[in-house]
Amino acid sequence: MVDPGESHAERAIRILADRGMARLTELTASGITAAAVSRLERDGKLVRLSRGLYQLPDAPIEAHHALAEAHKLVPRGVICLTSALAFHDLTDTMPAKVWIAIARADRASRNTQPPMRFVRFPPRRLTQGITIHPIEGVDVPVTDPVYTVIDMFRYRSVTGLPLAIEALKEILRTHKANPAKLAR
Repeated sequence: MVDPGESHAERAIRILADRGMARLTELTASGITAAAVSRLERDGKLVRLSRGLYQLPDAPIEAHHALAEAHKLVPRGVICLTSALAFHDLTDTMPAKVWIAIARADRASRNTQPPMRFVRFPPRRLTQGITIHPIEGVDVPVTDPVYTVIDMFRYRSVTGLPLAIEALKEILRTHKANPAKLAR
């Protein structure tokens, strides 16, 4: 809802307070000019996280902040593989890059912040076994624990077999899945 008496700066701050973070395209779609966003950044009223992605300077930062950032930059992508393992506490390994599944026809983002690693999933795998998790006001799609472990074995040549085996042991140890569920 656009308030006609609200300035561009007030509107941008309200949107960022509601959403946690927003892309420049989202802000301009709300009637905020790019020049106003630039002024707000220069004045320290908002922070540029990455090219075209902004957040309030006093916004709370959660443990999985990079996942929310990556999803905002790649909105059709799904957090997967090592990043999903870390999200579901199925590994102690902290991935250096955010692993994102995209469709075969999608273009990989060139943004370098946060660092991202792209894998191509078939279309049905981008909708099957996905759960949505709110992180800093952003609804982030993440592969569920069972599909994550299965994908670790499917992509073992990329992620490594030892990590896939560790994930399998951990999902069984924590009872997040049983062997029958994994077999299905």
